[in-house]
Amino acid sequence: MTNPIQPATGAAAASADVQATAQADVARALAEDVGAGDLTAALIDPARRVRARVLAREEAVICGAPWAEAALRALDPGVRLAWQVAEGQRCAADQVVLEIEGQARALLSAERTALNFLQLLSAVATKTRRYVDAVAGTRAQIVDTRKTVPGLRMAQKYAVRMGGGTNHRIGLHDAVLIKENHIAAAGGVTAVLRAAQAAAAGAKFIEIECETLAQLDEALQAGARMVLLDNMPLALLNEAVRLNAAHPAGPAVLEISGGVTLEGLRALAETGVDRISIGTLTKDVKAIDFSMRVQELA
Repeated sequence: MTNPIQPATGAAAASADVQATAQADVARALAEDVGAGDLTAALIDPARRVRARVLAREEAVICGAPWAEAALRALDPGVRLAWQVAEGQRCAADQVVLEIEGQARALLSAERTALNFLQLLSAVATKTRRYVDAVAGTRAQIVDTRKTVPGLRMAQKYAVRMGGGTNHRIGLHDAVLIKENHIAAAGGVTAVLRAAQAAAAGAKFIEIECETLAQLDEALQAGARMVLLDNMPLALLNEAVRLNAAHPAGPAVLEISGGVTLEGLRALAETGVDRISIGTLTKDVKAIDFSMRVQELA
């Protein structure tokens, strides 16, 4: 008999909040996929145990260990797992990232759910890492948005962190982001900022979108501490950064968004902005290709 696979280490460091999120996400996914039972896996002897390996078919940043483990443990609480690539670390193409030993029926039933989370979250982390690497050496942070898969926002925002990015607000409930329609409906930049400052003292932050240098000047005079510069051309962005740095009210945190591409990212970061928010980190992702290969125990 060969030596048993050692207990899991891949998700051990995940916070209690991440573990709870993973378990809830996986419960929904298994209910959707397995339902009342896996008709095909039922053909296999329930006493049979197997080993399996999960391979990444392409280079990636590995992400999703808490979700993969939750899927496997939900159907086989005694499954043994050994991660060969740590969460948030890069793997090579065709590298084994996870070794598994457990009940054959359970592994086959959990396979697709576990791999679905790995392929999505690794894709987000991998894409985020590319953008983070592109701005290395500048002050700019790469920030996500609310453009997430419905029901999987917390999972995708976790993946952004694993890729080296920064989370924006979680939703409409924890921070204020005043956009052009809010400004128009409230009666102008100063009016809407004063209303926010009075009504949203407990918010994580208050941020206002500015489309012109005049709006930026007014926002700073009204006490804005975080400003979103949306779809500004590069020349105007440079002017905005200079205006913000020299303003008597003191510089605010400057964030830019809109039309950001990997090719143009470095030039944007070199303007001196603090944050670059990018919806494509979570909205337009191509899944990483993973596969699981099963072998009988010796």
